[in-house]
Amino acid sequence: MLHQRQDYQAQNKLLHFFLLHITWDVVLSQLHYIIPEESKHGTFVGRIAQDLGLDIGEINSRMLHIVSRDEKEYFQVNLQNGILFVKETIDREVLCPNTPFCIIPLQVIVDKPVQMYRVDVEIEDINDNSPVFSSSVNNLLISEIKHAGSRFLLNEAADPDLGTNSITNYELSASDSFALDFQKYMNQIKSLELVLKKNLDREKQSVHNLTLTAYDAGKPRLSGTTHIIVTVEDFNDNAPVFDQPFYQCSVTENAKKGTLVFKLNATDLDEGRNGEILYKFAKKLSLDASYIFILNQYTGEIRVNGDLDFEQNNMYEIQVDAIDNGDLQLVGHCKVLVSVVDVNDNPPEMMVTSLSVPVPENSPQGTTVAIISVHDKDSGSNGKVHCFISGGSPFKINPAFMSDFSLIVNGLLDREVKDEYEVIIVARDEGSPSMSTTKSLKIDISDVNDNAPRFIQSIDTVFIKENNPPGTHIYTASASDPDIGQNSFITYSIREQTIDGIPISSYISINPENGKVFALVSFDHEQIAHFQCLIKATDAGLQALSSNLTLNIFIEDINDNAPTFTPLHSALTIKTSKSAEPGHLITKVKAVDLDSGYNAWTFYKLKESAGSGRSPFTIAHQTGEITLKRPFSDSDSDEYRLHVVAQDHGEPFMTAETQIVVSVVESGEELKFDNQETKVTGVDFPDENIYLVVAICIISTIFLITLIVFAALRWQKYRDEVNELKENYKICSNTGGSWMYSQHTQYRISTNSLRPKSDLIVFTPNTSQTPGNEEQIRPQGTMLNSSYMVR
Repeated sequence: MLHQRQDYQAQNKLLHFFLLHITWDVVLSQLHYIIPEESKHGTFVGRIAQDLGLDIGEINSRMLHIVSRDEKEYFQVNLQNGILFVKETIDREVLCPNTPFCIIPLQVIVDKPVQMYRVDVEIEDINDNSPVFSSSVNNLLISEIKHAGSRFLLNEAADPDLGTNSITNYELSASDSFALDFQKYMNQIKSLELVLKKNLDREKQSVHNLTLTAYDAGKPRLSGTTHIIVTVEDFNDNAPVFDQPFYQCSVTENAKKGTLVFKLNATDLDEGRNGEILYKFAKKLSLDASYIFILNQYTGEIRVNGDLDFEQNNMYEIQVDAIDNGDLQLVGHCKVLVSVVDVNDNPPEMMVTSLSVPVPENSPQGTTVAIISVHDKDSGSNGKVHCFISGGSPFKINPAFMSDFSLIVNGLLDREVKDEYEVIIVARDEGSPSMSTTKSLKIDISDVNDNAPRFIQSIDTVFIKENNPPGTHIYTASASDPDIGQNSFITYSIREQTIDGIPISSYISINPENGKVFALVSFDHEQIAHFQCLIKATDAGLQALSSNLTLNIFIEDINDNAPTFTPLHSALTIKTSKSAEPGHLITKVKAVDLDSGYNAWTFYKLKESAGSGRSPFTIAHQTGEITLKRPFSDSDSDEYRLHVVAQDHGEPFMTAETQIVVSVVESGEELKFDNQETKVTGVDFPDENIYLVVAICIISTIFLITLIVFAALRWQKYRDEVNELKENYKICSNTGGSWMYSQHTQYRISTNSLRPKSDLIVFTPNTSQTPGNEEQIRPQGTMLNSSYMVR
């Protein structure tokens, strides 16, 4: 009685644990549908899109699809209405043999963005199988000395259906000597016995014909029958008896061959040969159990003889017969329930069900990159799996649903720094010792337009000689963009602006593809000496980015203008006294050259003619002052025609010529000068020199202050261009120094003349040649350094 109560309690605990496991699995899923087995193709399962809260209009564009762990796809979703329907007919007995609950887990995945849902479809059993006995006729041999109440084990019928659809009852045809008794375990009939109601009398009836019928409780109710032929003999009347009819034991799945599982004990009240017992497996023992276990027929020890695998079969039901050695062998029966204890012998299995690559480099944190499904065949803690990333990367693993994980972005991505990642994902279970599996994912990073084109320098200078041919290539703008594809395709343009009211596009143009800048006109230094343009580099990204280059263009002067005598200093008729002393100022000529610098530096000379060696006049090469070289003599002419030549320092040089008529009059005669300019020469020219020097000094000071302020402002805004700005500053300083040196030299030349001079000419010469008797002057000039020079 005590053993029966303990068995009953153990059965209840096992049943509760099994039901709790099934209920927990159902709760964790997001949707649970139930359909009967043998449902035809197209059978409605459920409105899966509506139940998951998905917009039916989006399920097609978001590519809703179903992933099943099994290779065979039993279900399909109509992408037009979001209904889940049966794709292939399901036979529950084939799909889930020996399982009380048949559940097909499905993963419903939608992309853009990636979302995953868990849906369980339970296959409900229908009564589509009749009970079937292993044989249509069973023969029993029963000794006539068997007492009333004796029991004889019968072979049960088999029905692959479950629950009420399986076998729930047996009926025996009417008999005065026999009755039927069966025992249930977990609501299933586990043993079927024929009970002797009274002692048999072979002399009255030696054979009993019985009919055994097995019924299920399905709708419709199905049944199966077998015939039992009982033969009565007068032999060995005591069968071996086990201590208890039902045993429970356990063994670990990694048990080695020869490991003892359980030791049986049966007794026989007979004596002698009739009491000798041999143990054998019953004929109904499953093929798997017969390979895995071995029974010692003399000791009743059950040992391991094969490889156990919890994942294939976690429980074995073994029926053992105890047979005596009587003339007519009697048999005692028992059942042994062997539970296989799981050990951690299976590593986790990983499968990437959705991978969204390449990943844009501007993906925010939390963006899902991949869905990873992990499955471990082990149970309990051996089957609990944790997933993580090995090594550092801007990604991390987040748990999703049950055994699913999501790979998400967890840091800043920059394709220009790294355009590809190899992410090693590790799945490790909680077994002892734990087992793990690794999987490597190659994740490419796609480019977005996050880098503007960059010039090597933000400010550049180019020099162009005037009178250049139209269409001359004067500069090439070059910018780089670390992006790729259309994001790095650069076009160049010039920002619209005006120069003295004229659009800059009338002067220069730029090739938008290669950045080459061309002069559209022939520049004239005398009209425009410098202008500035802004070159813009723009990429072809969807949100275009750009940067600017400031280009300073200087027009270099060439000697294309000859000196020109002013009207007041050409074609003069001058009267001078015959008694004038040497050094007397006769007149002064002045020529103007529109060029600048060396090309505008003019010196004067008297053109040699016949008898010029006796000429009493000389001319200052720098100032154009004509003075008396020697006193007049009686042999001198009363009128002299002087041919004055003004020559610049260009290469090649250019000249201008004018004629001065000098009339010599006697002392005391009133000198009347036709040239009013000559009267004030000695007074006006020195004043003009002073004003010119002061003006130049003021302009130079303002220019230098402007440069300093500009450099300071640029320092704050563009620190990385400080060195270049210093070089520009040095260039400007050298230019100014050369100009001041030229001033100083010119001033020295003027002060060394015979009389005070009235003109100051500003230049930056490289060399100076003074013809005639004048000293040679060589002021040093400095060329401006430039990163780009057009000649």
